[in-house]
Amino acid sequence: MTPSAAPRRAGIVADGVFKALLGAAYLIGASALGELLGVSAWWMVASGLALLVGGGVELTCVRSRPIRTHVRLMVAYDTGWVLAALVGLLVAWREGSAGGEVWIGYQAAAPLVCAALLLIASPAPPASDTRAGIRRWRRRA
Repeated sequence: MTPSAAPRRAGIVADGVFKALLGAAYLIGASALGELLGVSAWWMVASGLALLVGGGVELTCVRSRPIRTHVRLMVAYDTGWVLAALVGLLVAWREGSAGGEVWIGYQAAAPLVCAALLLIASPAPPASDTRAGIRRWRRRA
């Protein structure tokens, strides 16, 4: 692992832990949070389970998948999360009743998509292959 990979790997672990904790919070407070957001409790449970699965897969694959793949998926997921939150807020601001459903619906689907993409991604090359490639690159430079 290169020195710059350690902070990225720590960020991946933090992201996976955050998703798992958020999923647990959704499961524990499904009824109260659902009422607050204007969604049914089963949406909160579905979202909580999806977040638990997504966080778990992220933590499981942290060493077996390339860091670059993790980072790209995290950026895509977080970008979608922000956009879904903005759309949900816009819908609620316009006095629509589906703002919470947009936001929670995204959180029910996106972690599963990211987990599936992470699972089908090519495994990371063994550390010895990575070091050999770096040595070859340095000799050429």
